[in-house]
Amino acid sequence: MRKLVASIGLYGLIMLCSVSKAHEVITPLLLAKLREGDLIFQTSLSEQSKAIQLATKSTYSHCGIIYKEGGNYYVFEAIQPVKITPLTQWILRGKDSHYVVKRLRNVDSVLTENTLQRMKQVSEQFKGKDYDLAFGWSDDKIYCSELIWKIYKRGAGIELGRLQKLRDFDLTNDIVKTMLKTRYGHKIPLAETVVSPQSIFSSSQLVTIQEVE
Repeated sequence: MRKLVASIGLYGLIMLCSVSKAHEVITPLLLAKLREGDLIFQTSLSEQSKAIQLATKSTYSHCGIIYKEGGNYYVFEAIQPVKITPLTQWILRGKDSHYVVKRLRNVDSVLTENTLQRMKQVSEQFKGKDYDLAFGWSDDKIYCSELIWKIYKRGAGIELGRLQKLRDFDLTNDIVKTMLKTRYGHKIPLAETVVSPQSIFSSSQLVTIQEVE
């Protein structure tokens, strides 16, 4: 019984800390700033995160699109599977709950209600698909930055970030080499089209709306 009470107490403390942290990272001011179609970036705690950071020379290894449903904000993201995640939950899942929100410079003239609806229709086509561990460019499976790129391209006619080939990244680090060998063996598809979180993050078409350390 004492162990049960202790476990409940520990769980309650963890939940209390999470709620407290959520209030720190998601303030009323932030919620007032957010708009549908905004992009949000974080450093993932997944096993592949460090390899992505090293290969792409980026702090950020995961990203998603912000949508609003029933008065609440969510992040549409490619994990396993592609799905919509409550904003608070998404932020708390990243390293130190740090995140950056970015937005199109010309958002008012581009992301009209009709355009957002088209983007959401494109999003629905990807919902439930498996995460693409091989970072391929087909629609069979999909990864986070690929999801953003294709939704903006097909829904709004906008190409965010520069498409690259796998060979364009820094593949020399041992951590990166290990991931590549695990995913591809000795047949690494160096000519595969890829879009990285960093490529989208650094796009000149975006401006930073919010950054929480």
